[in-house]
Amino acid sequence: MTIEVVAAIIRKGDRIFATQRGYGDWKDYWEFPGGKVEASEAPEDALLREIREELDAEIIIDRFLCTVEWDYPKFHLSMRCYICSLLTEALHLNEHEASRWLSSHELGTVNWLPADHQLLPLLEQELDKRCLVTQ
Repeated sequence: MTIEVVAAIIRKGDRIFATQRGYGDWKDYWEFPGGKVEASEAPEDALLREIREELDAEIIIDRFLCTVEWDYPKFHLSMRCYICSLLTEALHLNEHEASRWLSSHELGTVNWLPADHQLLPLLEQELDKRCLVTQ
């Protein structure tokens, strides 16, 4: 069984927003916010909806980053990941127990879900590249 999800890589300057799960088999693991794509829903629409539901926030989808394919014990995950920016500064955790803004050097300091962990090398490059351009 394949579950299709979307994830927001929310960037602010040289940091990426991460959330800690507060429920389920993977409770206390860290992830990028997002969720399941509903039937007949475009991935981008699903992402905007999920961020409103999870964080009471509005985002801009800047660009598609990649798709992560990962086999969990009970299902296959297909996760479309997008680089995003916040339209509003306020974030409210409706489903997560914690959140952090992480720099490229801090990405490895939290216990990521396996699929999300696959993004770290790419995100380190992304953040380091942006830092070089803005200096």
